[in-house]
Amino acid sequence: MDLRNIAIIAHVDHGKTTLVDELLKQSGVYRENQQVVERAMDSNDLERERGITILAKNTSVVWKDTRINIVDTPGHADFGGEVERILSMVDGVVLLVDAAEGPMPQTKFVTSKALALGLRPIVVLNKVDKPDAEPDRALDEVFDLFASLDADEDQLDFPHLYASGRSGWADSELDGPRKGLDALYNLIVRHVPPPRQQSRKNEDFRMLATTLSADPFLGRLLTGRVESGKLKAGATVKALSRQGQLIEQFRVSRIRAFRGVEYTDIEEAAAGDIITISGMQKATVADTICALAVDEPLHAQPIDPPTISVTFGINDSPLAGRDGKKVQSRVIRDRLMTEAESNVAIRVEDTEGGEAFVVSGRGELQMGVLIENMRREGFELSISRPQVLLREIDGKVHEPIEEATIDVDDEYSGAVIEKLTGPRKGDLVEMKQAGAGKTRIVALIPSRGLIGYHGEFLTDTRGTGILNRVFHSWQPHRGPIPGRRQGVLISMESGTSVAYALWKLEDRGKFFIGAQEAVYQGMILGEHSRDNDLEINPLKGKQLTNVRASGTDEAVRLTTPVRMSLEQAIAYIDDDELVEVTPNAIRLRKRHLDPHERKREAKKA
Repeated sequence: MDLRNIAIIAHVDHGKTTLVDELLKQSGVYRENQQVVERAMDSNDLERERGITILAKNTSVVWKDTRINIVDTPGHADFGGEVERILSMVDGVVLLVDAAEGPMPQTKFVTSKALALGLRPIVVLNKVDKPDAEPDRALDEVFDLFASLDADEDQLDFPHLYASGRSGWADSELDGPRKGLDALYNLIVRHVPPPRQQSRKNEDFRMLATTLSADPFLGRLLTGRVESGKLKAGATVKALSRQGQLIEQFRVSRIRAFRGVEYTDIEEAAAGDIITISGMQKATVADTICALAVDEPLHAQPIDPPTISVTFGINDSPLAGRDGKKVQSRVIRDRLMTEAESNVAIRVEDTEGGEAFVVSGRGELQMGVLIENMRREGFELSISRPQVLLREIDGKVHEPIEEATIDVDDEYSGAVIEKLTGPRKGDLVEMKQAGAGKTRIVALIPSRGLIGYHGEFLTDTRGTGILNRVFHSWQPHRGPIPGRRQGVLISMESGTSVAYALWKLEDRGKFFIGAQEAVYQGMILGEHSRDNDLEINPLKGKQLTNVRASGTDEAVRLTTPVRMSLEQAIAYIDDDELVEVTPNAIRLRKRHLDPHERKREAKKA
């Protein structure tokens, strides 16, 4: 059977997971009466809730006499570690572009990786049935994007289709018959070359491990593409590190491959196949699995370095241990080390004392997803404010700069530009119309300037703005950036908050908590209306009198408290504050709960 390996790449929310759903349905993967979940490839709970792809997934369909292995990739640059490894497994990419939005920052990020590997893309202009779709403009923008990324002649001469993933059709003409995805299947078979590895079937077995997962029954599982030779279940192989050192020798207990959305055991895999093997104890991502006679490892893609770090510590608040079962530093360390093993874009370091760990990664979203996964597993943590990683180049301190692409209504563009280019030290690169009444702003901003900006941005644009960011380059440090302007309201007592006390304090600022909630000394209860911190007593009840006339007891009506999401809380806190994360709660607190200790630390600082 003929073989094709492709990846589907796109900016977040341009519809690639929905398109894969349709490819599966129309290729006959499902029985006619089979119950099918929507977005079959987003298997993880967080992916379903957020509507984004976090982990790359594989699937496989048969079209006529050709097996097409499809990899669905994440769209966020924070998960770029996944994207870079995945692209080394395939021979072609289908680039999906929203016909209304055109190429977006993450489109640029993923496409640059694909073009650098020499892959020739197929461009699919998706959502052409949207009322504001402009497929011709989007197509021109894709060509300009390829040219700016130094695409060669072959890559610039790309085939394109018009499609609607949701309606399940793709066509070479905009006003074609709009029936089914046959045009896309045929184009993939015609345009994407068969794996060049197939000519190496008679050489020794070699495979590069690109993703690591775990199974409760089979243990560690490594997925990758067979570069040469054949592999039978039960064969003895070895694992080599990037440098060529022997890691371990093991027997392959099972070989599995995707047939539709299900894993199936296969007896033998040949060069060009994408497979998952089990049986190893130590081998991990970027290692070469090979026959015993092989000594040279395969080349592995270098991974972009992390740009921010967050400190994960044990939860030492007075409410610690009430919600979660996993509270010891040893358990937290084991979980973080497991994560760093399968996610090559994350780095974990111990700190002095062993109570906290510095986790470095690509962005706030990646950190937020890791913390959210851990709290759902029953962990309790205290999380610090994200710190940007600096590096020294030619004797000067450099910091990471991000390219932010912002779509806003015209009336808010002034406020956004003022914030970005003023206190946040950004440079305006481009400003243009992006449809009726919309402006697209492109700016280069230090990563430090974007930490905590998203909430403010949504307020400035009345919730209508869209902000996308992607790592751009390392540039000389741009000097101090002011932090949060408001102070916070800090509890001076421990106990349960009283509605009357909060009601009396409402003129002091906005609250993050409501009545009848557990509070403790040093916990942050709200934002002060001024720029200094203020200690308050949320437990003070009403003094009872012997007057019982009607109208003396006013009904207490509290303003609805501001509830922050995990990412908002992490971006909101200052350097002397922490976020307490438990399975049931997200609380903000001062690093030092005792007021005298806080004063001593402030004097030292």
